[in-house]
Amino acid sequence: MIQVFNEPKKKDWPSLLARPVFDATPLQAKVREILQAVKQKGDVAITEYTLAFDKIAISNFKLSASAFDAAEKVLTPSLKTAIQLAKVNIEFFHSAQIQKEERIETMPGVWCWRKAVGIEKVGIYIPGGSAPLFSTVLMLGIPAKLAGCKEIILCTPPNEKGEVDPAIIYAASLVGVTAVYTIGGVQAIAALAYGTKSVPKVQKIFGPGNQFVTAAKQIIQQEGVAIDMPAGPSEVCVYADETSIASFVAADLLSQAEHGADSQVLLIATTNELVEAVQKEIEMQLTILPRKDLAKKALENSKALVLAKVEDAISIINEYAPEHLILSVNNAAQVAEKIINAGSIFIGNFSPESVGDYASGTNHTLPTNGFAKAYSGVSLDSFVKKITFQQLTERGLSNIAPTVIEMATAESLHAHSNAVELRVEWIKSKI
Repeated sequence: MIQVFNEPKKKDWPSLLARPVFDATPLQAKVREILQAVKQKGDVAITEYTLAFDKIAISNFKLSASAFDAAEKVLTPSLKTAIQLAKVNIEFFHSAQIQKEERIETMPGVWCWRKAVGIEKVGIYIPGGSAPLFSTVLMLGIPAKLAGCKEIILCTPPNEKGEVDPAIIYAASLVGVTAVYTIGGVQAIAALAYGTKSVPKVQKIFGPGNQFVTAAKQIIQQEGVAIDMPAGPSEVCVYADETSIASFVAADLLSQAEHGADSQVLLIATTNELVEAVQKEIEMQLTILPRKDLAKKALENSKALVLAKVEDAISIINEYAPEHLILSVNNAAQVAEKIINAGSIFIGNFSPESVGDYASGTNHTLPTNGFAKAYSGVSLDSFVKKITFQQLTERGLSNIAPTVIEMATAESLHAHSNAVELRVEWIKSKI
């Protein structure tokens, strides 16, 4: 069960807040081997690794139009309706992030502006296996489409039948994914990063994955291929006081713990009595969870901190910088205003993390492992690059010329000053 610590001293906070450590060094060599093989042998290497790891022989990785039609027929009307509603909310929220282009006259005759341009080709990786994350298709595909990305390439591993989960296919079709490939693991990241005869090379790769996929993304980033963000195992922090409901808190902790054994949950509570009540609820709720074994292992790496003072709780939350933060406390909205390090915040007893994971509208692709101190979650901005422009009139250049010439000369960059001086002399000659 969760380890409990009463009023921990600040000097002990770093050790208490440490995430489960996984040494990726042993798998780095294998990941590099797979990346290199796909880079050199392309589709042949992908076929070999799919057979070796997924135990499926696949020669044509790209899904056909008939596969999309079949997926829609298989899904229940209720699931399709749920996915459609989630799409509407996510699209509505992300559409509001589109910024109007504004031309700014910084001084007379000097105009500057900035334009957002969609990244032409993006790749999204969607885990399959025991939890095919079709919700992540929505979270990545929708902002990519809104941003104006011309190609959205999706890779996802095959199931035991060599097929893609129909919900993933349906969601991909709904959001406008360009093509879906039945490729998983490191070989999928390699295909997207380097391109093969079948799979187009992309300019940025998004999506979660296991330790091998994460290592592959980190390596290809070093080679110049952009990725969404550094990512590790998923995590949640719940801050609860006497106004919280123990069964809700327990359910929130378990909803995160069931992701996997390396997930981490952190409970910050105001009293020991509340921790005990939550622990009892966890024990009861665990019995009915299909993924209870995974959840139990995650709870072994998790902690409950008892902190009576609100100021201490806020400080430790900001130090931890959780991926997900649930505030089940009195004046939760006011507390939320004091949080400066978190991926996404859920305010009040009736804002479970699950709604953000699926359908409220915010994006569930968030920074983990403390990276929320410096990184944002995925948004529309993740799928664009912003280009700045400037345009000067003759008057504008004449106005700004003395400043530029003075600064360029001081930096001993005389060609810079000359580029301005020549134009100014030309303007003067016309008068």
